[in-house]
Amino acid sequence: MDIPKFHETFLPILEVLRDGKTIHFRELYKNVKDRYFSGLTEDQLKETTKSGDILIDNRIGWGKTYLKKGGYIEYPERGYVKITEKGLNHKQEISLKGLVDESTVFQFYKEEQKGADKTKDKTELKSSSPQDLIDEGFKRIDETVKSELLNKLKGLDPYFFEKVVLRLLKKMGYGDFIETSKSGDGGIDGVINEDKLGLDKIYIQAKRFTEGKVREKDIRNFIGAMSGDTNKGVFVTTSEFDKPAVEKAKNAHHKIILIDGNKLVNLMHEFNVGIQVKAIYEIKHIDEDFFDEQ
Repeated sequence: MDIPKFHETFLPILEVLRDGKTIHFRELYKNVKDRYFSGLTEDQLKETTKSGDILIDNRIGWGKTYLKKGGYIEYPERGYVKITEKGLNHKQEISLKGLVDESTVFQFYKEEQKGADKTKDKTELKSSSPQDLIDEGFKRIDETVKSELLNKLKGLDPYFFEKVVLRLLKKMGYGDFIETSKSGDGGIDGVINEDKLGLDKIYIQAKRFTEGKVREKDIRNFIGAMSGDTNKGVFVTTSEFDKPAVEKAKNAHHKIILIDGNKLVNLMHEFNVGIQVKAIYEIKHIDEDFFDEQ
């Protein structure tokens, strides 16, 4: 028995979850292996990826990620997984092509052309250099991490989300920050001192929205809450800013920087806030200087 490709775990994952129970990821991996891939040898079960992950667990994990993006399963709480109504109603084999072709799946593959000519895709794949393929692979992994990171942020306690934003700005090289009290703070969640004496300040507003957009009223209230000792503000949200909100910030006498959900996760990814480096791969090439010594 060969180690399954990640898309070959789609149906086994759904079948394990078909009873509707919420189970931990580790229990899911174990049940999938025990029920559907028990024919794997001990050596196969111990085989690892270059980063040291157990290969079969890595394949099941990617299958889980794709199924979530397709709406077949959900993560009701941290570390746990459950089948959705869509998953319960689907009993046929799910192909990788069918899953990727679904209109609601993989919004983070924004550059992928819908309905593109399949022959052209194959030609481009064959003409890609190994480096191109590596770069594309890393890009897709990064976009997956960012997508999951945004989902994590939307599920945070609002007060902890404020701490995350302040830690990010600190990591980006801004000065020490002060969290405001949680009652009567006038809509200001934190203050950053750009210099040691606190002569230059930046006011911070962090809004953790699970749905809806930041409105013009929110920006107006933020500006109104800023005292006379600063004209700089940063408004951060897990959502988006509607057009009137953007215009309000743009035309304000204050300098207001808007950071939406996508920009937020890009910054967190760049400055390693809330994420960590899992593996470093070495790519080697010929040392021409070495051979020039002859």
